[in-house]
Amino acid sequence: MAPQQSAKDIVLAYQRALGNQDYKTARSYLRDDLAFRGPLASHDQPEGLLKDLEQLHHIVKGVEMKKVFTDGDDVCLLYDLVTSNPPATSFTCEWYHVKDGKIATLRVVFDARPFAAMFENRK
Repeated sequence: MAPQQSAKDIVLAYQRALGNQDYKTARSYLRDDLAFRGPLASHDQPEGLLKDLEQLHHIVKGVEMKKVFTDGDDVCLLYDLVTSNPPATSFTCEWYHVKDGKIATLRVVFDARPFAAMFENRK
């Protein structure tokens, strides 16, 4: 029997899948009842979050990881998100909670002002 992945391993594998634009693999790390909260959107299913991330991927130049904290089933990532349009570097905090081997909640905090116009006409 393979050892159970830690919460940190699950979150970092999810992040790698996103970086590779492998949304099917990224989805496999998310619970069906994922609760996502961020400054520009909220979702109660993973499909909405993944759709947003797929649409935004073209503006992301890179992620410069600063620190990863873990506390049991909670993982916190601190990084600089570097984007091309708008050209910005946004310090970002993502707080994950892993339950039963999948990401159950994700809370993202960053200065959304440079990106707000991209979301104004959505409903």
